[in-house]
Amino acid sequence: MTITLLPFYEESLQQVGTNCVFSSSTIRVSCEEESPTSSSPTMHFIGKKADIVKAGRVTQRVNGCRDVLVLYHQGQLYALDMLCYHTGGPLQNGDIEEFSGRLCIVCPWHKYKITLAEGEGLYQAVDNPTVRPLRTHWRSKGVKQRIHKVTEVSGDVYVTLNDSSEAIESDVYQTEKHRTVSINVQPKPKPKT
Repeated sequence: MTITLLPFYEESLQQVGTNCVFSSSTIRVSCEEESPTSSSPTMHFIGKKADIVKAGRVTQRVNGCRDVLVLYHQGQLYALDMLCYHTGGPLQNGDIEEFSGRLCIVCPWHKYKITLAEGEGLYQAVDNPTVRPLRTHWRSKGVKQRIHKVTEVSGDVYVTLNDSSEAIESDVYQTEKHRTVSINVQPKPKPKT
């Protein structure tokens, strides 16, 4: 198992079995997976559902190549690429909000909204900018974040990677270059007043 954290984040890490669980203050965690022989080779063991529910969010490097965020919200499990499609922001630190009835994770870096179910990027559109008051509504930019299938079997949670050959913008951040960059991101110190 490999766990990489900035020193000041270490105390917020909780380890559950062979998986890594983090609080909202962690920047980066990567772990090797464990897959029981009884499951399909395309299903990757993430952890016990009870542990994921308790933690709310779990991140894991799946199949040695993909950093995946698994989160539990309002009774449902979701899995998506961990770094935001826009500039690689750490989605594990993003808030969950609803926009026009669609649950989204909001990237903490630039506030991009990504639907949990489809991976669509949402933006606020204006019907006619010459008419006041402005009337806005939420529109889709299309699928921007790769979403993965979550399966629960007897209290165990598995992820099946989305292996669609269609390029999705979040794929750009699934390289060692971007994993290294994200680990070097540190919060800015607060100015002394």
